Amino acid sequence: METILTAITSSVTTTFPLPVHSPSISSSSSLSILRYRSGCRFSKTHNSSTVTRLRNNSDSFFGQISATTTGARAASSSSFSVASSSSSAAIPAEMKAWVYHEYGGVDVLKFDTKVAVPQVNEDQVLVKVVAAALNPVDFKRRLGKFKATDSPLPTVPGYDVSGVVVKVGTQVKELKVGDEVYGDISEKALDGPKQFGSLAEYTAVEEHLLAPKPKNLDFVQAAALPLAIETAYEGLERAGFSAGKSILVLGGAGGVGSLVVQLAKQVFGASKVAATVSTRKLVFLKSIGVDEPIDYTQVKYEDLPEKFDVVYDAVGEGDRAVKAVKEGGSVVFLTGAVSPPGFRFVVTSNGAVLKKLNPFLESGKVKPIIDPSGPYPFDEVVKAFSHLESNRALGKVVIHLIP
Repeated sequence: METILTAITSSVTTTFPLPVHSPSISSSSSLSILRYRSGCRFSKTHNSSTVTRLRNNSDSFFGQISATTTGARAASSSSFSVASSSSSAAIPAEMKAWVYHEYGGVDVLKFDTKVAVPQVNEDQVLVKVVAAALNPVDFKRRLGKFKATDSPLPTVPGYDVSGVVVKVGTQVKELKVGDEVYGDISEKALDGPKQFGSLAEYTAVEEHLLAPKPKNLDFVQAAALPLAIETAYEGLERAGFSAGKSILVLGGAGGVGSLVVQLAKQVFGASKVAATVSTRKLVFLKSIGVDEPIDYTQVKYEDLPEKFDVVYDAVGEGDRAVKAVKEGGSVVFLTGAVSPPGFRFVVTSNGAVLKKLNPFLESGKVKPIIDPSGPYPFDEVVKAFSHLESNRALGKVVIHLIP
């Protein structure tokens, strides 16, 4: 796959057309502008303008994915003026948000301009949301898959958030107004998740669920990480994964799977990483460090002679998954039927995990993977959900810029 890169430096004055998935952006903001039409990516920052063109001689979009994960350091603290000037007096009583009043398909999602801004408890901060990301749990929750343990309707969906602290509770110890943060706002994804989620202008979050945004990442990239990277990390820890062990990741191109691959390799010291994916995503797997990409449309991984210390099943393969593990090994299941010796868990949100992983993110050893159809503007949340539910997303589906 041939990739041609051309850069135009800051000495050139450039006017950028707004991308397909972008709301109106003021000229004073140095926010990432990403465009994925005809293989083009445009970015602009406050101190330079760079145009990078990616041209591929195939229908592949892996060059675009790579560009996204190493994108411009846009949406920095200087680009978001509310960071240093916000106070309680500047916070409105009402906000824009996506809401559903009943369980169902994407048609139950409604855009509301008069949702009350959440109150902040003593241990919480109020975050002005800049970007949010979608996860499978978001649409499963909306479908009523765990209504017995859900918070009451109506619901503002969304777990993943990145943004700026604009108010702090009286018991908050470390965070302060102006801090750029990211995190999964619901400690328990299935057991009483927050009624007012991240698909809104503001969201209230306990301090211990948040971490400082990695300095090298913009808000879009940071929003793509929390729930997925915490799930990937907790699963590897629960499986007893450690340096020198091998792992097979089922669904290696997904939001969680792509991070399991990177964490296993870069953080835990895996001796070998194999992962399954469809034919057109094999190149992508190699680009994130997979030693043995497996095309599940051509190969039955469970019949391969080599077995693995850990199998991390992010797609629900059940009995097939356990046939690929070594005797005495572990199988992590995130969905579907659980077969011995496998186990399933539901991630517990923890800002301490994000803080622990920040050095790997800031060094570039671990990268967020953002689906090339986005980021989606705030008024296209229904479209973003539809894409996620098509099972065709690569990496994470992100919503940006939230007004």
